[in-house]
Amino acid sequence: MEYMHGGDIYTYENVTDYSVNLNPFGPGEEVLLAMAENLKHAGEYPDSKSRKLRSALAEHLQVPQEFLIFGNGAAELIFLLIHSLRPKKALLTIPSFAEYHRALQAVDCECVYYPLSEKHGFVPQTSYLEFLKEDVDLLFLCSPDNPSGAVIPKDFLLEILKTCEEKGILMILDECFVEFLSEPQKQTLCRECERSKNLMILQAFTKISAIPGIRLGYGITSNLELLEKMERNRQPWSVSSVAQAAGCAALKEMKRWQEMRKWLETERAWLEESLTRIGVEWFPSKVNYLLLKSPYPLFSLLLQKNILIRDCSNYEGLEKGYYRIAVKQRTDNEKLLKALEYIYEGGE
Repeated sequence: MEYMHGGDIYTYENVTDYSVNLNPFGPGEEVLLAMAENLKHAGEYPDSKSRKLRSALAEHLQVPQEFLIFGNGAAELIFLLIHSLRPKKALLTIPSFAEYHRALQAVDCECVYYPLSEKHGFVPQTSYLEFLKEDVDLLFLCSPDNPSGAVIPKDFLLEILKTCEEKGILMILDECFVEFLSEPQKQTLCRECERSKNLMILQAFTKISAIPGIRLGYGITSNLELLEKMERNRQPWSVSSVAQAAGCAALKEMKRWQEMRKWLETERAWLEESLTRIGVEWFPSKVNYLLLKSPYPLFSLLLQKNILIRDCSNYEGLEKGYYRIAVKQRTDNEKLLKALEYIYEGGE
């Protein structure tokens, strides 16, 4: 199977990794200590119901505990959801996260595509509503989007949800990057879950807590029938004890998350200004990564400088010349900019 994501530091060793979109400050001390402490329980099975984490997260999100399901990253929940429902027809935006399509392909589901355009900043327009037909079983939307970092206006998300309710469509909203927004509580549709059984939200600790090697994602929905189907198909120990401990500890780091958001606003703006100065084309983002467009083969050229970026040419809806970079700390960002400056001045 072809690997279609960032973070491949096993193929490309000794690189500064700009291909993954994580909290640039890495895992917090609370999380690291909790994981280390939990290793003492490596000889015990993990709690298959994730009870401590379930209680802590439900309190944090202000939702009933029974609305939650946990998985080995949000990607596992995508496959679990599709395997449980086996939809006949689904609506996807392109470009977007590849695992939606892979999961749907695995059950021979017909996919309908709504193309996102550069002209509109990779944000769905009102014409998207025309794609919401009665024969569509479910749709995936990602906001903030991957790979663009664009955010779908909340009013429009609510309009989409209303149409889904009228036409019997399940709306799966991937919010795995929502915590990188300056005010995530104003954008998330989490509060809508209690009202609508046509909505499922996917979130994860992976990005905001910078623990992709631990794998911890969760789903939120009031559709208890759907959750029951998913639980029946889920293997009981997919979320390790270490992951559960990490999640509980991460929920105690809200101050750290807020400090990171404030820093990100400033650093991303500085990075955007620097890219403009060099002549690199970039698209507006609200989160911790930027989509670039370049006439230069940036992936291979930067790799020569031991910098790994995400080549986005394998995203459906994009072509050769699109790349994604993370917003990292200043020292790393200066290294990236120096390499880009050399390329754009003709050094290659």
